Amino acid sequence: MEFDMIGALLRPDLQQLIRDKQWDVLREVLSEFDPSDIAEILVHVPDEDDVAIFRLLPRDLAGRVFAYLPLDHQEGLIRSLSHEQMRQVLAAMTPDDQARLLEELPASVTRRLLETLSPEELKAARSLLGYPPETAGRYMTPQYVALRADMTAREALEHVRRTGRGKETLNILYVLDAQGKLLKELRLGSLVLADPGIQVAVIEDRPLVSVPATMDREQVLRAFEKYDRTALPVVDRDGNMLGIITADDMLDVAEREASEDIQKIGGMEALDAPYLDVSYLQMVWKRGGWLSALFLGEMLTATAMTHFEDEIARAVVLAMFVPLIISSGGNSGSQAATLIVRSLALTELRLRDWWRVFVREMRSGVTLGAWLGLIGFVRIWLWQRLGFYNYGQHYLKVALTVWLSLIGVVTFGSLSGSMLPFILRRLGLDPATSSAPFVATLVDVTGLVIYFTVALVILRGTLL
Repeated sequence: MEFDMIGALLRPDLQQLIRDKQWDVLREVLSEFDPSDIAEILVHVPDEDDVAIFRLLPRDLAGRVFAYLPLDHQEGLIRSLSHEQMRQVLAAMTPDDQARLLEELPASVTRRLLETLSPEELKAARSLLGYPPETAGRYMTPQYVALRADMTAREALEHVRRTGRGKETLNILYVLDAQGKLLKELRLGSLVLADPGIQVAVIEDRPLVSVPATMDREQVLRAFEKYDRTALPVVDRDGNMLGIITADDMLDVAEREASEDIQKIGGMEALDAPYLDVSYLQMVWKRGGWLSALFLGEMLTATAMTHFEDEIARAVVLAMFVPLIISSGGNSGSQAATLIVRSLALTELRLRDWWRVFVREMRSGVTLGAWLGLIGFVRIWLWQRLGFYNYGQHYLKVALTVWLSLIGVVTFGSLSGSMLPFILRRLGLDPATSSAPFVATLVDVTGLVIYFTVALVILRGTLL
């Protein structure tokens, strides 16, 4: 069953339980669900019911459910819950979830929330908020199990039993020295299988991998993919342990990064919020900037058309194939740009691979252009022979012009679409900004120049 169907399917039963005031039954039913499913249920029930349902949840469960709710539902619940109820919900949330909530909510709501935090929770949340946005520090949680280097395996297991409840993960344990410097990470399985009397510092396990608190979240995501970890420790510049980032936090990051790249490839700024949460003015601003830039770029196409207006006037038939030529170049460029941007994002390609990509796209562009040109040639020849349209006595030269032009335009489109992401990456910019519309606009102008240059060479002395 898909998650987005759960709330809709159960809504009538839940509303009946609420009307009958069967609170115990309702609490028992909800306790069988995963927190993310309960959040989905709360999204689908009427606003007057979601508060009643939420108040029934045990404190720890309520905190986990709250973290899965969309921002607008979180804000609505905050305004409905009492000061004490909100304090309990926040206390059950991890510090990294607390920090992101405080960062996203309106200032007036954030001030109320800060008043509900205990001094220790407030210190942890403010510590996370002190790191730059979109860095590892904003996603880490201090809820991990730390072991002293001089502990034995037996002492370490006892320490885990005593302090492990409520931690973000127990699968990975972290060995620190007396000053808090991270020495190694230790899987729980390795600790359980070790000799009870051996010190944890000498237990054999995989190499230590950590990330600095200031590392960009996209680099952190790549570290998770590269090292295949469920959690990574976060350290300061001196190697002191600050917290951990877990894989579930990185799944959210991966979704956001993919959304940003897709939006940029579409020729606009990243929305940085769900579609329906973006205001009218923000939507116009984020889309209007790129549209304006692309429109100005297309003006160069009009300029190029003006430059060749004499040739168009003498051979009107050439104008018929302008959309065919420039759209083919734009399509090939958009394909290449999309492929390379994604390959760079997945680290399938690196900057040093640009020459291999250039040669590959050159061959692909020539082949694809020749194939499309052949289709265009056959179409002109066939229409002329069948009497569907009269292209004049020099129709074969017109068809050859289209054929050769397509080879040049498609090849140029493939090369420009594939090389632009490399250039942007080399300049330290996001390759996704070499969006398909931008590449298409670039190729439109160049495609016209290539088309009419080929026409001048082939049709000189006949139509031109």
